[in-house]
Amino acid sequence: MEQAAKRPADEGLRSLPRNVWAVSATSFFMDISSEMVINILPLFLSNALGVKTNLIGLIEGVAESTSSLLKLFSGWLSDRLGGRKWIAVAGYSISMLAKPFFYFANTWGMVAGVRWADRVGKGIRTAPRDALVADSVEESRRGAAFGFQRAADTAGAMLGLLIALLVVWMAQSNSVSLGASTFRTVVLISIIPAVLAVAALAFGARDVPRQGQRAMPKFAFRALGKRFMVFMLIVSIFDLGNSSDAFLVLRAQERGLSVTGILAMLVVFNLIYTLVSAPAGKLSDRIGRRRLIIYGWVVYALIYLGFSAAQSGWQIFGLYVMYGLYYGLAYGSSKAIVADLVPAELRGTAYGTYNAVLGILDLPASLIAGILWQGLGSWAGFGPSAPFLFGGVLALVAAVMMAVWKPEAQKSLSA
Repeated sequence: MEQAAKRPADEGLRSLPRNVWAVSATSFFMDISSEMVINILPLFLSNALGVKTNLIGLIEGVAESTSSLLKLFSGWLSDRLGGRKWIAVAGYSISMLAKPFFYFANTWGMVAGVRWADRVGKGIRTAPRDALVADSVEESRRGAAFGFQRAADTAGAMLGLLIALLVVWMAQSNSVSLGASTFRTVVLISIIPAVLAVAALAFGARDVPRQGQRAMPKFAFRALGKRFMVFMLIVSIFDLGNSSDAFLVLRAQERGLSVTGILAMLVVFNLIYTLVSAPAGKLSDRIGRRRLIIYGWVVYALIYLGFSAAQSGWQIFGLYVMYGLYYGLAYGSSKAIVADLVPAELRGTAYGTYNAVLGILDLPASLIAGILWQGLGSWAGFGPSAPFLFGGVLALVAAVMMAVWKPEAQKSLSA
């Protein structure tokens, strides 16, 4: 069994515990698999199946919200059982088994079913996986651990997108629309890294025994504390304007980027995300996670306002590349701060609650974005700029609230 390593905060990434490396390898391989498919899925729905943005918003929103209760339950269950690894392995396995069915999907309903099954797997794995990372390191290195995991995750996403880009380029060059046969070829290739992801976690990670573990009540939300609840309120306001990135892909296409141009844009985005994540995580251990989250949200707001005003595909390209800066600054820091705010024995429940709330909000966020764009019924909506203006404004509101919020003094929280 592996105890959380007690090492100085300034040691290199090589000294991170085995569990962090195993989880990071799993994230790397699964994101190769997922990002190959998920980023071109809205194009497949729109181009090959003729699905409108409001329905795409429904599919994406329900896909994330479907997993929400499972995130909550699986996190609580990992606290209850005192084990994280095998619950996470089960979740990754479900996603792996769902992937091949994208190949046979020829209606939006079939696509939605497979997408939702994949998200069930994510719902089961996410909270135990995050809690396993938090259990494996000291608080002084938690930002570095989550930053490294996010860097591995996005490096996998970048490689997956490069593979998808190569397939699309070879199959249909600079075509603006995505063909069904090209999509299915990408799906077949994505199965291999999905299998490797499950193997990396199953054979590479070990559960961390927790000393002095207290008996768990049936549900321990009150025990999570006021600081955590206030944090969740602020994050929820931000997330309501953070609709699915599928809308960014559709916006890029609407502004004239080809499928290969969109995939190249996503590759560079993930490169920026990868390069920023690990240094930002280590920086959060030094200057405070709250400060980096605020910076990240301000960057997000400016970029989304830019998406709203963009006049060309290449402007979208540039903005999306900078979008990686937001993710690198805020995403890993938000994950790390959750563990800072709650007792160690409730980390699974806290990560389950965190991911569940954000997953539930993905449905209204994506529905609002789709309706603002193309309307509902006889109403034509406000047009493609509207969802990004809405998201930018909410991000600024959340950033101000995070700056005003003064949690009880802790080194890792101070800003």
